[in-house]
Amino acid sequence: MKLSLDCIAINKKLDMEMVKTLFLCNRQQTAFYLFITKGSKPFRSKDFSNALGISRVSFAPAKLMETMLGTKVGAATIFSAILDKQNTVQIVLDKDIVHSEWYGCSDGITTRYMKVKTEYITDTFLQYVKHIPAVIEV
Repeated sequence: MKLSLDCIAINKKLDMEMVKTLFLCNRQQTAFYLFITKGSKPFRSKDFSNALGISRVSFAPAKLMETMLGTKVGAATIFSAILDKQNTVQIVLDKDIVHSEWYGCSDGITTRYMKVKTEYITDTFLQYVKHIPAVIEV
């Protein structure tokens, strides 16, 4: 996957590689996943589904993303897990992300970005919002 000029500029400014956050669901729209992977890594539904041992997934509708995560397309963020009090959305982290020192992402708006220690996301934030992530290798 080729990164846009905007992504390249953001990566350079933050001195790291931004994550890619995808909101996915099954065909029936009864199972939801927030998948976080490296920004430069291509997404293949088949690989994701095989790694989790689930049926094929696709991108969830924009309206559901706004309702469930409080963000618009292009601004998905792990920090939306704070709104998911029922644990309806399964957080899925690419193994490459877990092993990165820094975690760079949108703050939920398409024009603002942040850089935090990955360890904070995995060890503090996700525990605080009571989401135990699945870690997969794709």
